[in-house]
Amino acid sequence: MICKTHEIGALGTYKYVVVLSCYQGKILLSRHKERDTWETQGGHIEPGETPLEAARRELYEESGAAEYEISPLCDYWAGKEDESAGANGMVFHACIRTLVAIPESEMAEVRTFENLPENNMLTYPAITPVLFCRLREEAN
Repeated sequence: MICKTHEIGALGTYKYVVVLSCYQGKILLSRHKERDTWETQGGHIEPGETPLEAARRELYEESGAAEYEISPLCDYWAGKEDESAGANGMVFHACIRTLVAIPESEMAEVRTFENLPENNMLTYPAITPVLFCRLREEAN
């Protein structure tokens, strides 16, 4: 699998949202109840939702973020290396001020990290590092 980033709005249609979150100056990741690996918050855009609405919903459901600033970062495409199949998404960056208990959902816990964990500890190792690299580039 590969992942490519694009300017905001470049891809036009979206299936997914991804939220790159920070809390108290650290990376905030979530762990699914059925996995031992860490992932960003995000998921499918529901019918009738805008990407921003989906990002806000997923951020709360998967992290318990109650107060935060969120903004679009970039578009992304992820799929097969030969680009024969894949999906578009929009990436958001969230700076979280307040966390509450995670709502009953598929997530077991959230945790902060000084740095992104090694690829073998990430649920989506072909996607997550690419998106955080884009975040670092945009910050500079």
